[in-house]
Amino acid sequence: MLKGAITIQANNLYDIKSVLTQIEQVSQFSQDNAGITRLAFTPADYQARNYIISLMQTSGLTVHIDAIGNIIGRFVPEGTDSSPAVATGSHLDTVPSGGKYDGVLGIVCGLAAINRLKSQSDIRHPLEVIVFAAKESSRFNLPTIGSKAMAGLVTAATLNAIKDQDGIALAAELAAIGFQTKQISTASRSKNSIKGFVELHIEQGQVLEQGRIRIGIVDKVSAPTRLKITVRGTAGHSSVAPIEERQDALVSAAMIILAVRNIAAEYEYQGTVATVTILKTYPGSINVIPGQVEMWVDIRGTEHESVIEILQEIKDAVSSIADDYNTPVAIEVLSSEKPILLDDTINQIMEAACCKLKQTSVRLDSRVSHDAMNIAHIAPAGVLLIPCKDGISYNACQEAAPEDIAAGLDVLTEILYQLAK
Repeated sequence: MLKGAITIQANNLYDIKSVLTQIEQVSQFSQDNAGITRLAFTPADYQARNYIISLMQTSGLTVHIDAIGNIIGRFVPEGTDSSPAVATGSHLDTVPSGGKYDGVLGIVCGLAAINRLKSQSDIRHPLEVIVFAAKESSRFNLPTIGSKAMAGLVTAATLNAIKDQDGIALAAELAAIGFQTKQISTASRSKNSIKGFVELHIEQGQVLEQGRIRIGIVDKVSAPTRLKITVRGTAGHSSVAPIEERQDALVSAAMIILAVRNIAAEYEYQGTVATVTILKTYPGSINVIPGQVEMWVDIRGTEHESVIEILQEIKDAVSSIADDYNTPVAIEVLSSEKPILLDDTINQIMEAACCKLKQTSVRLDSRVSHDAMNIAHIAPAGVLLIPCKDGISYNACQEAAPEDIAAGLDVLTEILYQLAK
């Protein structure tokens, strides 16, 4: 049971209408009008970051930007400066044509929760809301870069090798905000610097909506394994080469796509999925047989052993297809991360908060990566989910109901209070 639970009353600035207004405002910062496109370290991302910084400053928080570009807004009650912080937060960057709640919800509600708690006289820890940089892998092909750096899970050498599809280096983007990759270690935080971290997010699935449950409490977070598969054939005129004699790289790629889907279907009951997400053909002419195809595969699972098994089956299938169609294939593992079990003590506090506030809740695993999974390496961490309509995510049609957002904010506020008092 929770002791000394706070009586939640939204003040004039941070009632639910203000939260919704701020989410809507952030959604205006986009690279195009097809949904919301706000890739990491682009002008649209900087607009959103500056807007959130202004909200932090207006709320009386001190603002620090670390060497990877994470933004930390911090409220320090008198006499608590040396105590470990109680933190919340998420990300502002999006996938191409994404939705307006993904990530932003956790930041705006995190700031609202801190504003609700500032007047509490029994807060014994600093309160932080963190905007993690470059969570999505859409630009640099590596997910959760900011939280990895904060947890000490990424090196300068790794960062120096990262470029986007236009050849722009991540190091160059960091230099533009005054940092060098050799400073990356300064972004990492010690294990005693954060007492607890909670990330509020939309579910990006249908468990909550279909079960008519208001709050999801995540036990385990899946982690991505990414592959790049290159299929090499022989380019030629599309009207000349006999069909049976062709080394058509795209035909082989099509067979690989089907193989990945069929293998994934066999493992889905274990919580593991795999998807071919990007396909590039060369030379890319309407009258030329594709001589080379590059394809990217995303594997996700909450059980590491299952991910290893599906990875091996995909490799075996690709090798067999390469032989059948006489098209040599190269497989490169771009990244491989392990699923993370989140902190059960934090989850129990979440459950107690839901009970106190009379909100229905359920424990579940998340197939989606969250920044909290990296923070879990240095501090007790949890993920709090609210429903999203039809489970739609990474899509302009993404929706979250105001009453669910309000419930998420109330529960988040209660959890932070219990951790900080």
